Amino acid sequence: MAHTNEDLGESEKGAVGTMPEETDVATVINKEALSSNEGNGSETPSEAAVQTVPLPDSDPASEPPSEAPIESTDASTGAYSVFTVTQKKMIVLTASLASLFSPMATAIYYPSLTTMAKDLHVSDAKINLTVTLFLVIQGIAPAFFADIADRAGRRPIYAICYLIFNIANIGLALETNYTALLILRMVQSAGSSSTVSLANGVVGDIITSAERGTYIAFSSLAGIFGPMIAPVLGGAIAQYAGWHFLFWFQLIFSSAVFVPLLLFMPETCRAVVDDGSIPPPKWSRNFTDTWRHRNRTKRGLVVDKIKQERIRERYRIGFPNPLATLRVVSDKATAIILICTGVGIGCFYAISTGAATAFSKHYNFDPVQISLMFIPIGAGSILSALTSGRLIDWNYRRHAHRLGITVVKNQRQDLRNFPIESARLQVGFPMLFLAGAAVMSYGWAIRAGAPLAAPIVVLFVAGFALTFTFQVLNVLLVDMWPGKAAVATSANNLVRCEIGAVFTGVIGPLTGRVGEGWAYTILAAGLVGVAPVLVVVMRRGVRWRGVRREREERKEGVRGPPREEGEGGGG
Repeated sequence: MAHTNEDLGESEKGAVGTMPEETDVATVINKEALSSNEGNGSETPSEAAVQTVPLPDSDPASEPPSEAPIESTDASTGAYSVFTVTQKKMIVLTASLASLFSPMATAIYYPSLTTMAKDLHVSDAKINLTVTLFLVIQGIAPAFFADIADRAGRRPIYAICYLIFNIANIGLALETNYTALLILRMVQSAGSSSTVSLANGVVGDIITSAERGTYIAFSSLAGIFGPMIAPVLGGAIAQYAGWHFLFWFQLIFSSAVFVPLLLFMPETCRAVVDDGSIPPPKWSRNFTDTWRHRNRTKRGLVVDKIKQERIRERYRIGFPNPLATLRVVSDKATAIILICTGVGIGCFYAISTGAATAFSKHYNFDPVQISLMFIPIGAGSILSALTSGRLIDWNYRRHAHRLGITVVKNQRQDLRNFPIESARLQVGFPMLFLAGAAVMSYGWAIRAGAPLAAPIVVLFVAGFALTFTFQVLNVLLVDMWPGKAAVATSANNLVRCEIGAVFTGVIGPLTGRVGEGWAYTILAAGLVGVAPVLVVVMRRGVRWRGVRREREERKEGVRGPPREEGEGGGG
């Protein structure tokens, strides 16, 4: 949604009308050169199309030619967020930890699927249906919650998620029939699934594009750690305490995380607190909010009452609007990114869901041994999260230097004519092909009953490459929808979970018909097959974003300068 200067907070006005106040460099786009560049099919503006005008406190000549450094700035110079680096890390860590419960709830009973089928006197196909429907709801539920989270704040949605999740956990711990299991698993999914989009929303609230790769990778650590550790815990708990205790464990663990979160994690939503300088409404305030704003007052940092009043006037909770998510899905470039992400996560889920049957059939593993086989794919995923962010951010800085743009830490960057699609996707392509090779190799290793070291190594590589690809696509998605990080991530969940549900549902029948080797080869071919459409996004992404921006501005009847596409406030 486009905004005028009057609609934006003061920290965002400069980005719209007076860019030099917000950044240490003013970037001037030569429209004729840019148009010529696009006509030639080039994916990035030429050097002639971009001129930079350094401000007095900027000295690009002093920077190394290979890579423009990220410079620190004080909050008073128009910083994107008033939170300190330490506070940002703690906030992102807390949001990441809360996002653990969605993937944990998905994976914790994978090793117990066959045992549950026997106890409830149903087929393996019916038990697998509980996984499929969990993923379906996991995709749909955030579409309702994310829109509220982007308007009314993150904390109210965290509270609602915690309540729904644990009502379902209590019911699941007590149920003794298949129908109750099926229904309550869907309720459990509705309660846990939005925590992932909330985590990415928090990152979008307080982190600029220049650092977003590292922080989104950091925020995803718990979500990656969940699928690795959950099956191990699930196998051990089911073996020694029974599978019903899986849900008592989730109740206890989630309470240990969410209660401190609700007491101490500050509100970050820019529609509610702007850059963090505006106190949230009293009913949404916690101990840290009160303490922090009291400290700011003591230091002479007075709240801007005019800006606070404007934010309060726009503040509303309202009824959930899933159409906001559907509008994101309907965007051409976004739809391509979402489908590619969905195919990748589908391969990940297919490996996870099929592992119990595969290792039981070919290696005669019990539930505990099966659960240990999730460690390699989880370890690869964690290593990827620790390394991918730095590479993603490095390529961003490389493109910025190539265009003569100085990247400034904690200040918004104008992405309207910046080739963000190329900057992100270039580092993802090698991993996409590596992931395809690993998925195919896993299938043939299982089919041949190869020595156990073979599937272990292949699972590690698959976890690393698939997760790296997800990280690249997730960061790009948040960049493409400034101010709508939670809605964009909920759109991601919607598409990838529905595609993941399809892959989960078909992997069993497919392996039964053609065997593991050909089944995973087919999945790998689908994964590699998305590469050409990603090339199209790289080449046409800037132009497509411009068309979307102009369409939104016409729809809103904007008369002033166009909104900066970068880290803006409201969508």
